[in-house]
Amino acid sequence: MADNFTIAKQVIEAAGGESNIASVAHCATRLRIMLHDKEKADISAIEEIDKVKGAFYNSGQLQVIFGTGTVNRIYEEVTKLDVDGTTKSEMKEETKKQGNAFQRWIRTFGDVFVPIIPALVATGLFMGLRGLVTQPQILALFGLAPEDISENFILFTQVLTDTAFVFLPALVAWSTFKVFGGSPILGIVIGLMLVSPALPNAWAIADGSAEPLTFLGFIPVTGYQGSVLPAFITGIVGAKLEKALRKKIPESLDLILTPFLVLLIMITLALFAIGPVFHIVENGIFAATRWVLELPLGLSGLVIGFLHQIIVITGVHHIFNLLEIQLLERVGENAFNPLITAAIAAQGGAALAVGLKSKAKKMKALALPSSLSAFLGITEPAIFGVNLRYMKPFVMGLIGGAAGGFFASLVNITASGMAITVIPGTLLYIDSFVGLILYIITNAIAIGVAFVLTWMFGYDDKMLEKN
Repeated sequence: MADNFTIAKQVIEAAGGESNIASVAHCATRLRIMLHDKEKADISAIEEIDKVKGAFYNSGQLQVIFGTGTVNRIYEEVTKLDVDGTTKSEMKEETKKQGNAFQRWIRTFGDVFVPIIPALVATGLFMGLRGLVTQPQILALFGLAPEDISENFILFTQVLTDTAFVFLPALVAWSTFKVFGGSPILGIVIGLMLVSPALPNAWAIADGSAEPLTFLGFIPVTGYQGSVLPAFITGIVGAKLEKALRKKIPESLDLILTPFLVLLIMITLALFAIGPVFHIVENGIFAATRWVLELPLGLSGLVIGFLHQIIVITGVHHIFNLLEIQLLERVGENAFNPLITAAIAAQGGAALAVGLKSKAKKMKALALPSSLSAFLGITEPAIFGVNLRYMKPFVMGLIGGAAGGFFASLVNITASGMAITVIPGTLLYIDSFVGLILYIITNAIAIGVAFVLTWMFGYDDKMLEKN
């Protein structure tokens, strides 16, 4: 196998040479190359290079899949060549005009929410661990009962599990300001204002123990604990307002006047216009999500399990972050996670079948690690490197995802958090023994169906001759 420097050089040459490279960046799994002329790139040649798990052109970039860890090392070698490296934020500026309006909007939506997800993942894990250690069966192992749990311990766990959702508007407004070119600190302050203890608490209003304030006889004013859209829209408008003000206000007054006006104008708009309107929109999205998830006879799992990875290919799957956040914030559990887990696991099962059935060393070296990546929750190597390239394995994976999702929907399993799936996602189900077993069965069905169908009907080595 070639060393990383040789691989980096081969990729650049197959991409049209150093003169055809405008910039290079990388994400968790992919090397992202901006080209002057995409017609000069030979994607088929790139796919034959050692360690490459797939390559495709999307969103104005040549994206070469290496997988986690490997991509960092390849990028380091690429920067040693006569090629300009760039940050992901700089590349976003270059690509933000690529694609249609909907794709650009979803890409921006993802840019805002991806930095927040690690905090929500940790919160979900804390919820699962609290559920585990407070189960009567677990406590009985130590000679304890639920009533023996200290109130201070419960308070400590509430700090771990509730803080991220209580102050979610601050996280969202901070990230939105950052993405749209405003001052993140102003975003944090505006987000904190939206959950100020001086306002009626949103959760207290929901359970009937408090009433919203009323201004001008018809405008309801409340806190926005756990809310997303009002903070998101406020962040967009606030960042654009700040940039506009900085162009108008003299430099000598900028330090004082700009933040003063941004905070004054935006909290007024947020509380009296943006908040009430987009809270209604948010409620509508939540109601639609619940309607889909509550379709009878397992239909929700069948549909979502089948369609999820198709949506991933389009690159607009970040919209699901909003749906999962709303479920966790409003009902305290995530019924969406096991359905998309089935879709992800199934693509891993299809890639595993290809890897085990193929006698070609190159295909085995590509498919087997790709299946492992999918079982860890990252399907791009399996989809673009194996399944979608030969199409039938991808379709068998879709069927496996539908089967696993159908079962998960029938038995109504839910997760305590979001953003991790398949093997790591097991941690989101440890608060319930029955739920954990059902989650494992869901994955087994998805992987098993996709594996068997791919083995029997989805792949043989004759396909290698056609690609």
